[in-house]
Amino acid sequence: MPQIKSQKKRVITNQKSNDINVAKRTRVRNSVKKFRAAVTAGDVETAKTLLPETVSLINRAKSDGVYHPNTASRKIARLSKELAALENNK
Repeated sequence: MPQIKSQKKRVITNQKSNDINVAKRTRVRNSVKKFRAAVTAGDVETAKTLLPETVSLINRAKSDGVYHPNTASRKIARLSKELAALENNK
């Protein structure tokens, strides 16, 4: 345990921001799971409505520093590609 007061505070603030970042990452993962479930079920309309919401969550997490910009772009591109493949198969 840290002995210096500022370091004790740093431990507390790091834990708080870690909890916030974990929650944001979990929110993104859950949204991606919902989208992928709609894609595997073949539900084009649901997937179309879920994609903008998921992209918005990913972009918000990116701007907050949870995801690296390239990681966020890769995730968005893969999700868009899945939706395009689903639309082309229907």
